[in-house]
Amino acid sequence: MAIPCPPFIGSEKLSIESGAMSPSSPSPLILTQDELKKIAAYKAVEFVQSGMVLGLGTGSTAKHAVDRIADLLHQGKLKNIIGIPTSTKTHQQAVSLGIPLSDLDSHPVVDLAIDGADEVDSNLNLVKGRGGSLLREKMIESACKKFIVIVDQSKLVAHVGASGAMPVEVVPFCWKFSQDRLQNLFHYAGCVAKLRTDNGGEKIFVTDNGNYIVDLFFKKDIGDLKVASDAILRLAGVVEHGMFLDMATTVIVAGELGITIKDK
Repeated sequence: MAIPCPPFIGSEKLSIESGAMSPSSPSPLILTQDELKKIAAYKAVEFVQSGMVLGLGTGSTAKHAVDRIADLLHQGKLKNIIGIPTSTKTHQQAVSLGIPLSDLDSHPVVDLAIDGADEVDSNLNLVKGRGGSLLREKMIESACKKFIVIVDQSKLVAHVGASGAMPVEVVPFCWKFSQDRLQNLFHYAGCVAKLRTDNGGEKIFVTDNGNYIVDLFFKKDIGDLKVASDAILRLAGVVEHGMFLDMATTVIVAGELGITIKDK
């Protein structure tokens, strides 16, 4: 059920770069996408309690949550927090901010994970991994008691794959073979499979795990997501895909009119 909230969170002001956003603003503000992401992230961190083991997400939205957790630790408002980062980049961020870290080997049960998403459908199914960290994200977020997803309103879609790529992590060995099989698997949806590159296409993108990513682009709805998931994972050479099905327990959406909280 969606719960509309005021545009600004709690009684605190949220600093946006050099300025601040005040709940007593006399007229509506035009918020940037990054400001909306920050509002959603700060709201999610309100669910964090001292003593928790936290999954620390990856991406531009999750970065704000990690920054906020560090701020509250330094202020003494949070204590005895242990973070489990979902990527090398988040690990580096958390270390630089002084957040104590561990891993799933030492803490196989995670109290709460906070992360962004590339797409959210009406059933709170997600597409994640356009930033390249889908495997570690799914490992950690599938081990958590509560998974809060933070997005701005642009991430809401009618169906999975509606706004862009659905990533699939594959082993480098015979990646072209895997790419062709993935494309053929979803031929009915007009699928186009493309190996992800960076640096303007000069270099193959490599994940933190040393794998490649094949991005699937659909012209039509792919239908039953669990059937699609099982079909992808049955292909030898596939490591994991970017559909996060029935995993999110709460989605926090920041829009120009305020915050909406959707619970599973």
